[in-house]
Amino acid sequence: MKTLEEIHQLFSRFQATNPEPTTELNYQTPFELLVAVILSAQATDKGVNKATALLFPVANTPQALLNLGEKGLKEYTKTINLYNNKTRNILKTCQILLDQYQGSIPNNRKELEALPGVGRKTANVILNTVFKEPIIAVDTHIFRVSNRLGLAPGKTPREVEDTLVQVIPDEFKYHAHHWLLLHGRYICTARNPHCQECIVKDLCDDYKDKYFK
Repeated sequence: MKTLEEIHQLFSRFQATNPEPTTELNYQTPFELLVAVILSAQATDKGVNKATALLFPVANTPQALLNLGEKGLKEYTKTINLYNNKTRNILKTCQILLDQYQGSIPNNRKELEALPGVGRKTANVILNTVFKEPIIAVDTHIFRVSNRLGLAPGKTPREVEDTLVQVIPDEFKYHAHHWLLLHGRYICTARNPHCQECIVKDLCDDYKDKYFK
């Protein structure tokens, strides 16, 4: 595990490099982000953005998506992995939002996770990005980076999430999710990580194990 000084140094470098990180999913409203995040499970942000660039100008509210119907919505989602289930879940979620929340997005975890297609990770993304809560959504990138760095070793995403919440100083928590995600997406990649370009390699357990043992 990292010392408090090492963790502060690590996130200070991320902050200096990218002071205001955010999601790479394109959206204009909380509902658009919710749809995009549901679609992004086991899919790339780039692929989701291509689909929503066509979808959102046509339909970007719960009622508008329901008006498209399953067949109509699939015309926009069919390029995305698992689009059949995702399309059905999105439409079910749209109905719930209209019936229970006047079309708005609930701002608490329990109600978010009750929506079809919304698990803990998706709820965390919404709570962090839309409602500005200092919450960390652990995806495959963050899981990998946290273990490699030795920042939050864990065998499950929830274990990593709980440790990250404990060890990351409050001043960095709000942006920590996006810093770690972007670092994993572009630098600490699953295969052939770009260690020589890494701004925190001297703080990385995995790098030290590879090159200094």
